[in-house]
Amino acid sequence: MSPALLADTVWVARRVLAMGTWLQLAVAGPDSATALAVSDSVVAEVARWEGWLTTWRSDSELQRLNRAPVGTPVALRPEVAALLAELDGWVRATGGAFDPAVGPWIDAWDLRGRGRVPTAAARARAAAAAGWRHVRADGTGWVRLHPGVWLDSGAFGKGAALRAVQGRLGAWGAWAARVDFGGQLLVWPRGPWAVAAADPRRRDRAAVAFELPAGSASTSSASERFVRASGRRWGHIVDPRTGTPVPAWGSVTVVDTDPLRADVLSTALFVMGPRVGRAWAEARGVAALFLVAGPAGRWQVQTTPTFRACCWPDGRHQATNHTNRTEPWP
Repeated sequence: MSPALLADTVWVARRVLAMGTWLQLAVAGPDSATALAVSDSVVAEVARWEGWLTTWRSDSELQRLNRAPVGTPVALRPEVAALLAELDGWVRATGGAFDPAVGPWIDAWDLRGRGRVPTAAARARAAAAAGWRHVRADGTGWVRLHPGVWLDSGAFGKGAALRAVQGRLGAWGAWAARVDFGGQLLVWPRGPWAVAAADPRRRDRAAVAFELPAGSASTSSASERFVRASGRRWGHIVDPRTGTPVPAWGSVTVVDTDPLRADVLSTALFVMGPRVGRAWAEARGVAALFLVAGPAGRWQVQTTPTFRACCWPDGRHQATNHTNRTEPWP
């Protein structure tokens, strides 16, 4: 967007429910009608991807696969089939720290209900059924290889929808846009925008401010959704390699030009933990910010060189205790 056009820019802001969370967007255009039409298109595109990827409805593309008989190829929409092929690469690249086939573990821990600690027998059944090894493409469609396996879109659904939105904003007539989708941010076409990583213990408060130059910032933690069982609190993110919910050690924020990649990697790095996750991210040039619980309840801020280069242009981080709304909505 040209600076000369800023004075004539009209912003439209909206807030709607999507994928079980809030979708907040601010869209800029040459006039209110265009900006409003773009906001309608954003909401519709997110709803379209939710309709394909939700596991709360029986008619979604993902549920058609999840409920298909073992060994029966399911011809998915091209967009969803291509997405699963891409996710296959991320399962391999992360050594299984990212794995959508965690449905049996979600069931074992009753993470969509009141929560429970599974018995040894229940853990054994879930371990036998879970894992990407039980899903494959066979040329005519996607196939389940175990009757108990099912895919959950929690670690990639928002990123997939935001990437689709990102790719069409210009064609819809937007001049600029900022989207907050349940804590995953998208800025388009470029920044910087002043944003913040939330306090993992109090999501309504910001912990560390940084600049988002372009693309997306995705944060994963165990604090926002959890269940209680056997006197303990269990987070909603399961380590696919062990079948156990990841402890609430803090949070990971990943910044990337690709919203899907940011979504996938924030989950994978959170599963890996701060030590292994940071080393993995540094070795691959991932821009990542880790908030790790330290002494006296303080957060230790750990970042990768790529994050410091893109998001802290002055080389310093800014701690904040303010409400998590660092950039005013237009």
